[in-house]
Amino acid sequence: MKSTKTPFVLLLFAITYLTSCNLDDGPYLGNDTQESIPETFSQYFGNDISRDFLGTVVDENNAPIAGATISVGGQVTQTDINGIFILQDADVYERFGYVKASKPGYLNGSRALVPSEGTNKVRIMLLPETIAGTVSSGQPGEVELSNGSSVNFDGNFMDENGTTYEGNVNVIMHHLDPTDDDMELQMPGMLYAQNEDGAERMLQTLGMLAVELKGESGEDLNLAEGSSSEIRIPVDPSLMGMAPATIPLWYFDEEHGYWKEEGEATLQGNEYVGVVTHFSFWNCDIPAEAITLCVNVVDIENNPLDSLILNITSSTYGTTSGITDEKGEVCGLVPRNESLLLEVYDFTCGQQLIFSESIGPFSEDESINFTLATTNEIIQTITGTINNCNGENLENGYVVINYNDQENYKLVNNGNFEFNIISCESINDFSLRAVDLNTFQTSATYNYTFNTSTTNIDSINTCISQEEYIIYFIDNSNDIMFYDNIDVDLNENNFTVLRRLEPGSDMKFLTDLPNELGQFITSSTNGMILNVFYPVGSSNQYVSIGNYGINIEITYIGAGVGDLIDMNFNGTFQDPGGVEHTIEGQVHVRIDE
Repeated sequence: MKSTKTPFVLLLFAITYLTSCNLDDGPYLGNDTQESIPETFSQYFGNDISRDFLGTVVDENNAPIAGATISVGGQVTQTDINGIFILQDADVYERFGYVKASKPGYLNGSRALVPSEGTNKVRIMLLPETIAGTVSSGQPGEVELSNGSSVNFDGNFMDENGTTYEGNVNVIMHHLDPTDDDMELQMPGMLYAQNEDGAERMLQTLGMLAVELKGESGEDLNLAEGSSSEIRIPVDPSLMGMAPATIPLWYFDEEHGYWKEEGEATLQGNEYVGVVTHFSFWNCDIPAEAITLCVNVVDIENNPLDSLILNITSSTYGTTSGITDEKGEVCGLVPRNESLLLEVYDFTCGQQLIFSESIGPFSEDESINFTLATTNEIIQTITGTINNCNGENLENGYVVINYNDQENYKLVNNGNFEFNIISCESINDFSLRAVDLNTFQTSATYNYTFNTSTTNIDSINTCISQEEYIIYFIDNSNDIMFYDNIDVDLNENNFTVLRRLEPGSDMKFLTDLPNELGQFITSSTNGMILNVFYPVGSSNQYVSIGNYGINIEITYIGAGVGDLIDMNFNGTFQDPGGVEHTIEGQVHVRIDE
């Protein structure tokens, strides 16, 4: 969907300015015209801190993606059936946090941000690994998309080990259009980069191209050493007026989470043409020097306003945006020494512009506090308590509030939650449900009506079981979860649990388990095998641990198709590098045949 302007709705705000954003002084310019570049790029990031993250992973249709692997600062988790993930006390930096998302069948996705003190909300849209075309090694070839984006190949390829590859090469390719509202969800990281001199820059993109190469057996490929490809990236007609004759090219460094300058592209007609020597996401961008700006939004009673969209626009470098957390705060990068337009939107009652103000220019990190002074809408506070199915305070979960067909998510803190939202005129009803991420149980969906400006919700229990799942914890921390594509084959003597990786490809998660209740130990002699999906570094691997004597307790087996099978397992195993790990898990699945 192309971006469109929104109608102006006047509200009055009181604005105050506080410098430094409570961040330590970093290697920024200040008022000095001489730029100081640190020895290492990570010095721009500031000190180590811990922050909380609540995010959603969706596909191109905005449908939730369950079972996506999420990592932040060494912590790993997976999205639940709603595509939601939570990571608390994750290790990040004052000015930089990096969230990675992956699932077989999709290009790797990510989001980088300047972390705020509250819960950092992110949304990542994964792009499918759709084959755009096929070329062959040893001969030139071209793959072109319908919009004119294209890549030319000279026929020289290598695998991940640097070995020359011979055979057909499947080319996965996506063009990301800056005028598409979904681009900021689809692109990796954020528009933050290291230029050729090692200095930090924020970017204004005129177009991106994602390219991934796969061999005939699905192996990852890239261009061979000394090889190069010509890429063509079209420019939207609305952006041609700002498109320079030459523009720097930037590729995304997936390991570190930011863009790096490498080469340039030339404007030929309505497209940029450049030469690259490897593939990743490539980006045509105008760079700008940046500062960190934090914005805090409260109402007249000093209640923080959650989930407002803030746009900050430079006439030179375009628009950057963010969403306020439960403390009413959002932080991000804006161009240095530029006059800016701050716009605040509320999507609760449709896309409404509720505040607009010229701000800046800023030469150093700064914080802006503003107060909602008058409005025809009402600030509603919703509070309540969530319990697990044992009646205890929920420790690891979230609540979902649906108001005017808009969903909003909130972390549960020791069983308690609080929302502050702007309500719509004449719309007083909302619904609420809760999710326990430890047991995958949910509450029913409850309907409520706003009482006054504060609505207190009675205790809600999460006792509805998830339809089907496999979960296990490695080293008591990294939790791996599957909710979909699970098949169970049961016969008179035994059963097998399969996890479909992609069409036509199955992984036998548990093999030849006896069709009886009790405790068992896997081994190569009895045929009981357990294969686990295990993150190793930046990749994911399947490891067979059947020979390690994993303890399995089968607690329930239904009579036939549609009935449940429940079991627990635990033990130790070695990963492909020979490192020993503990594993503990649960299986709650339905018999298919």
